[in-house]
Amino acid sequence: MQVSEQDAVSEWAARKVGEFLRARQEQIAQRWADAELFRTVFTVSRDEAVEAGKAVVDALSDVAASGRLDDITAPGFRTVRDQLGRMAASRARTGATPAQVAGEVAVLHQPAVTLLRGEFPDPADDHAQQCVLALTVLMGTLRLVVMETTLSQGDELIERQRQQLMEVATPVIKLWDGIVAVPLIGTLDSARSQVVMESLLDAIVAERARYAILDITGVPTVDSLVAQHLMKTVAAARLMGAECVVSGIRPAIAQTIVHLGIDLGTVLTRSSLADALAYALQQQGIVVAARAPVGTSLS
Repeated sequence: MQVSEQDAVSEWAARKVGEFLRARQEQIAQRWADAELFRTVFTVSRDEAVEAGKAVVDALSDVAASGRLDDITAPGFRTVRDQLGRMAASRARTGATPAQVAGEVAVLHQPAVTLLRGEFPDPADDHAQQCVLALTVLMGTLRLVVMETTLSQGDELIERQRQQLMEVATPVIKLWDGIVAVPLIGTLDSARSQVVMESLLDAIVAERARYAILDITGVPTVDSLVAQHLMKTVAAARLMGAECVVSGIRPAIAQTIVHLGIDLGTVLTRSSLADALAYALQQQGIVVAARAPVGTSLS
């Protein structure tokens, strides 16, 4: 297969850029250490910034040697994705936007180009221009890798926060010895239902609970999907040896359940959390009596 003259020049330029990056790794890393991206991340030691810069330059030289200057999946980038991800995440925690991080990566281009031009007697000749073009493409790909990593880190952070929020928004409360309750507030979807079930079952084991109350006073609507989730949770609690009571079924929700034809006949229900607690206490032989007003004679 014949290789065009343009392709041959591009391959030569990529190879020369790879050699340049490997030879000038220290000088490039020293200049990058003073750039905002490295300086604001590695605030304790400049040497750490230099070492991080060396790792990135080394990865770029590997990518250039492979000739895959515009390929974000090139193996060379794999070695520094974690490094870049930690740096991008650190900048994000200080309030930097993905666009700002990308701009900080773009600034790294000029110090490297300046050093590269110094490798040629005539920086304006064709060979020098080809190498500068190859380095520019490579640095542009690095910018895309950082952007991709930043967005990926952001998605992972959002998912962790969402999971933590679901756990915080679904607390399991010990109401009495042997009695636990989950006050549900907001929409109950599949993901949150799974958290509810796991949290409730863990609490049943930890507290040796005989009764578990699911209070849906704060659930705005109940449809067939929500009812299905509730029944699965009730069944799982029974398998763990606890009787489950669903409380907080308001008149509007009761009408909706009837209209949808949902059968909750096997589920024990009470109108309020207080009623559910009173039932669970009564089943355990505990009688709760109203306290007499202060000063009232018992005779």
